[in-house]
Amino acid sequence: MKRCLVVDDSRVIRKVARRILEDMRFEVEEAADGLEALQSCRRSLPDAILLDWTMPVMSGIDFLRQLRKEPGGDKPTVVFCTTENDVERIAEALRAGADEYLMKPFDGDILQSKFSEAGLV
Repeated sequence: MKRCLVVDDSRVIRKVARRILEDMRFEVEEAADGLEALQSCRRSLPDAILLDWTMPVMSGIDFLRQLRKEPGGDKPTVVFCTTENDVERIAEALRAGADEYLMKPFDGDILQSKFSEAGLV
């Protein structure tokens, strides 16, 4: 079973994403900020990361930059899931190593489609 780490400071978003991802047959872990996510990845790298941009402690983009420097950090497929829709922000995320970009709000069909495009399902 593939593992997905859901990183978002909103408990509601994490729970919605968990339900959708579990229906897609993913084992799901959660982190409330980038630092918590980085610590989780250092323990065990997931197959996929659903990542919010704006969070306290460590932002999604800072987490992504650090993750890609870690041993094996190039392996997880990272899908940004955020309200940031500026073209420059999307380009910045892709340059930092994001594999896909998903806008909030999202539903199961959209999430499944993005994960399919990223080769996860």
